[in-house]
Parts: sequence; C-alpha cells; structure tokens
Amino acid sequence: MKRIVLLTPDEDDALGACIRAAVGDTGQVVRPAARTVREVHRLLPDADIVVGDWLGDLPLGAAEAAIPRHCTLIQQPGVGVNFIDVAAWAAAGVPVANVPGANAASVAEWAVVAAASLSRSMPWAHDEMRAGRWPQETIPTRGCRDLGELRVGIVGFGAIGRRCATLFAAFGCEVVYTARTARPDATARFLPMAELLAVADVLVVAVPLTDDTRGLISARELATLPPRALVVNVARGLVVDEPALVAALRSGAMAGAALDVFAAEPLAPDSPLRTLDCVLLSPHIAGGSETARRKIYAMTAENVARVCAGERPRWTL
Repeated sequence: MKRIVLLTPDEDDALGACIRAAVGDTGQVVRPAARTVREVHRLLPDADIVVGDWLGDLPLGAAEAAIPRHCTLIQQPGVGVNFIDVAAWAAAGVPVANVPGANAASVAEWAVVAAASLSRSMPWAHDEMRAGRWPQETIPTRGCRDLGELRVGIVGFGAIGRRCATLFAAFGCEVVYTARTARPDATARFLPMAELLAVADVLVVAVPLTDDTRGLISARELATLPPRALVVNVARGLVVDEPALVAALRSGAMAGAALDVFAAEPLAPDSPLRTLDCVLLSPHIAGGSETARRKIYAMTAENVARVCAGERPRWTL
C-alpha cells in the first residue's frame, strides 16, 4: 500500500475523498497533523507520493527533495508549480506532475467577463449604486465601449489562451495572439509581441511565471498599448509590473485593468490598486469554479491512482 501525503488544507476534504476513492486499497492518504514545514519534513521520509499545497504555505523545495527515501511522484493539484522546485526533485529522481488545462475554461470565462465588465464600467456603476447614487447620466462620460468592437491581444496561447480566443471571438472581437512559436492550428492570428501590443485594445496576459516572463509587461510594454487599453491578468502577478500599471492607470493612458493575481498575495490593504475605480480586483479565484475544482480533483486522483497501481504518471513536467 502506497503512502500518500496530502498537503492541501483539510477544511474541505473533497480532494482527499476523491483520491481515496480512486486508489482504493492500493494507497493510504495521510495529512500533516499541523500545517508546518516541520510536520511535512516528519512525513516525507516514508512518503511514496506527495500531493502539493495549492496555497503555497507548504512549499516543496530543494530541502524537501532531499528528504524522501522512496518517493515516486510529486503531484500538484493545479496548473501552477511555483511552490515546487521541479529541478531539485528531478535531480532526486522524482517526477513532478500537474493537471494541465483543468481550469482553462474557468479562467478564460473570468477573463472575458472581466473585460466586458470593464469595457462598460460595470464595477464603477455597481459601487455608485451601492453608495446610493444613480449614475445614469454620469456613466456616458466614462467612455464605455461594446466588447465586440475591441481588438483582443492574448499573450500566451496555452489552454487558457486558446479558450480565451474562442470566447472573445464569439463576442465579435478580432483576436490576435503571441507566443514563443506560432500555432498552425490556431483560430486567432499570430503577431510578434511588439506588433500585438501596438494594436491590443484588450491585453490578456495568460503565460506561466518563469524567469523569461517575470516582468514581461513593464512600463515600456504598457506605453505601447493603444489609448484607453484594458489589461486583464490571469497569469501571475509578477508577470506584470504593478507599479508601472498603477502609474499608467493614474495617468489616464489606460482605461482599466482586471486583476486576479498580484505580485504579493494577499493584496496589501493599502495597495494603490484598491483606490482606483477603473480596476476590477479578484482574489486569485478565476480558476476556482466548482466545475474546475471537480476536474482538478479528478485528474489529481487519476494520476495518484496510476502510480499506486504501478503505472507511469501522466502530465509530468
């Protein structure tokens, strides 16, 4: 029987229940008695499989990779592996897997809904109504536009980017994208980064955080966007230069931003982003729909069960 160490919070044991149902009598799920690094280190020597923590409170870095005696899989119950030192685990001979595409539809829907809300100043109008005002005559001064008339530029064309392209096109948007390489089967038009920035009324950022993408959207890139552009970030906070974004919004060069991710999370109470009425803020939950959670749980449990049965894991990085 394989020993499966599950590091996710246990307030909702749906993932644990899904894994137990999938592995049957081939695996035993154990959780840390406390959510501390010390407790994780106590469990790692006897772990056969480790299911990572999606909150990042219990990272699996180089120090952790040196501990297990016979671990055969690190499984992240999500797409991002920012809290796992993949190279360190590979050097230890342990594969790391994620669940690619599990929440792509959920994140893409959030991006489109957020862009549509910003283009019509809906967050601002909502706040005005909650404050007891009736902004019917004021809102035309905010330059509201139909989403369908805007050109959308998608940075990154993985599962999320491709789904975004389909959904934005359904609104009538012209969609262009940029990626490391052009995709021959893409439904959108490929443009190099510089050309995309120059024409993107809505810039959707949907790339993983790597050394190459850290700070990818800086003051220079933001200044290249057309006047009154919108930025939608569903990547990672550090992909977009937050101070530069705040400056561009305050200057009026940009019309707004929808942010589900931030350079530091949780977002600080005194963050200037909280003071801007053209910014839609979301607490890193774009991919957190119940539909997406079910897919994440199912894919995680499937991969763990495969390894418990002696098969090779899927979706390794």
